[in-house]
Amino acid sequence: MSSKINKKKLSLADNTILFSLISIVLGLLVGAIALIIAGFNPIEAYSAMIDGVFGKPKFIAWAIIRSTPLILTGLSIAFAFRTGLFNIGAEGQFIVGSLVATMVGAGIQLPAIIHVPLTLLAAALAGAVWGGFAGWLKSKFGINEVISTIMLNWLAFYLSNYMIKNTWLARPNSEASVSIHDSASIGISWLNGLVGPATKVNWGIVISIILVLIIAFILFKTTLGFELRGVGYNKYGAEYAGINVNSAILKSMAIAGLLAGIAGAIQVMGVSNNITILAAQEGYGFDGIAVALIANSNPIGVIFSGLLFGGLKYGSTKMQAIGAPSEVVNIVIGSIVFFIALSTVLRNLYIKMRDKKNKGGIA
Repeated sequence: MSSKINKKKLSLADNTILFSLISIVLGLLVGAIALIIAGFNPIEAYSAMIDGVFGKPKFIAWAIIRSTPLILTGLSIAFAFRTGLFNIGAEGQFIVGSLVATMVGAGIQLPAIIHVPLTLLAAALAGAVWGGFAGWLKSKFGINEVISTIMLNWLAFYLSNYMIKNTWLARPNSEASVSIHDSASIGISWLNGLVGPATKVNWGIVISIILVLIIAFILFKTTLGFELRGVGYNKYGAEYAGINVNSAILKSMAIAGLLAGIAGAIQVMGVSNNITILAAQEGYGFDGIAVALIANSNPIGVIFSGLLFGGLKYGSTKMQAIGAPSEVVNIVIGSIVFFIALSTVLRNLYIKMRDKKNKGGIA
């Protein structure tokens, strides 16, 4: 009987979905308090936000479009987390993917059936090289990936700006690059009648879901995934078991970079059709950290947390219709991340106390 009770307690402590849902609710409550302090009705503000996401088909479409890069950067960071690495460089990998996608999309003209996959592949390879370089620095010289990826983020930022200003990508009297050819676009023109011609509906969400499923399969159903997760759980134990730890680190960061690079390509090929001179980093990679945390680094969970974040960010713009500041969503997101982190600490503390009590009872 006691073993059944212990199993129930364990399942409750390990129920990350429940803790994530509670954290989301608490985050929304914190946002509501902030709105009340600012003099706004939180029910009206949240109603405007929800209506701004689900009120019209084009609103839903835009929320999904905003979610797509967050799903992929979140997947990139979640994959690295699963293998014991902190890929804070998804932002730079995203920028490099965007840059290379623009170069391939605008620089050559091919039939769409060739041009689209070629552009995606080039951006993926660029992101993989950018992420893999950080992995190589860690495996070869022991340089912490957090430090190297932060530096690589800024290198990507200034490289992109330089290329737009000083190469054939430059457009006269403009801060935007030349546009990609239609043959490199992944837009879905036949949906324009439903959501409106100004809505950039594209195949990005489909590509993202396919990549999520592939990564989930790799992580949990292949020898490579077992090795990478083994290194993440215990690097020294994995090394003792015969796993090449340095190779695993390099592979993990390269795959993480590949995913973020594809996110940048999808943004160019499906939404912007070009890149612009950046005044600051756009934040897709940093938002991906929060997406991965809410999903508990679960590839499938990243889809839902990415959609949640995309919906919050897009819907927040509709709150301005009643005068409420859209920045309150940043408070909500920050609070959700805080409560997720707090729940992890409390859960681990609970498990330790329970195990200690059980040991004392046995003694």
